[in-house]
Amino acid sequence: MGWYFRALSKRRIIEFVLLTVFAVFFAGPLLNLAVLAFSDQWRYPDMLPQHWSLRWWSFVLGQDDIAKSIGLSFLIATIVTALSIVLCIPAAYAFARIRFPLKKVFLFSFLLTHAFPKMGLYVSIAVLFYQVGLMNTLLGVVLIHMINVLMFMTWIPTAAFRNVQAAQEESARDVGASPFRVFRSITLPLAMPGILVASVFTFLNSLDEAQGTFLVGIPDFKTMPIVMYSIISDFPSSAGAVFSIILTAPTLILLLAAQRLVSAEVLSSGFQVK
Repeated sequence: MGWYFRALSKRRIIEFVLLTVFAVFFAGPLLNLAVLAFSDQWRYPDMLPQHWSLRWWSFVLGQDDIAKSIGLSFLIATIVTALSIVLCIPAAYAFARIRFPLKKVFLFSFLLTHAFPKMGLYVSIAVLFYQVGLMNTLLGVVLIHMINVLMFMTWIPTAAFRNVQAAQEESARDVGASPFRVFRSITLPLAMPGILVASVFTFLNSLDEAQGTFLVGIPDFKTMPIVMYSIISDFPSSAGAVFSIILTAPTLILLLAAQRLVSAEVLSSGFQVK
C-alpha cells in the first residue's frame, strides 16, 4: 500500500504545481492590471506602486469620448445579440430537427468567417458597404459585427436543440399539444441554456470587435476597443489599465454566468457537424 500512497502524493503534487502555473499564467496579468489601474507612480524594481491613486479612474471616466464609447459599445452589442437571436435561432432549430439537402454544407459555411484572415474579409466587406452607402452608419457596424457571431448563434443552439429528447416532444403531442405549444413549452426551455451561452458569446464578441468597426464605423462610431487603442498610445499605462478593466469586467461576469448554464460536453457538441 505504501507505493500507492507515494504515487498518489506525487500525483497531487504535480496537479498542485500545474494548477499554480495555470493560476499565475491566467490571473497574473489580471492582477497586474488591477494594481496598475490604482497606481500613480510605479517604478521598477519595486513590487508595488510607490503611490496609490484614483486619478486615472477620474481621468478615464471624465472623458466625453470614453463615456460615449462605453454606451455605444453596449448598445451595438445588445442590438447585434438581439438580431442574431431572431435570425439564427430558427436556423439552428432547422439544422437540429429538419433534414434537407446540403444541410452539412450550409452548417459548415458559418465557419467560413473564421477560416480566413479577418482584415482581408473586412476590407472586402468595406468596399461593398461603400458602394451601397453603409460606411459610417450604425447599420453597417451592426452588420460587420454580426458576421463574426453567426457561428456562435448557429452552432451552439443547434447542439442545444439536438440534446432535447424527441420523446419528450412526442409525449406532449400525444396529449394534444400543438407543434407551437410543444416548441414553446418543451423544446425552447430545455434548449435555453445553450441559447443563453451563445448569446453571451455573441455579446462579448461584439463588445470586443475593433477591426471591422474601425474600417466601417470611423469617424462617427468609436467603440471601446478603438478608443482603448488611442488611450494606450497617447496616455500612461495606468489609463490604459483602467480602460482595460472596464472592458474586461463584463467579459468575466458573463463568462462566469455562462459556466453555470451549460456543461463543457454540451458546448463542445455544438461544434460537431452531424
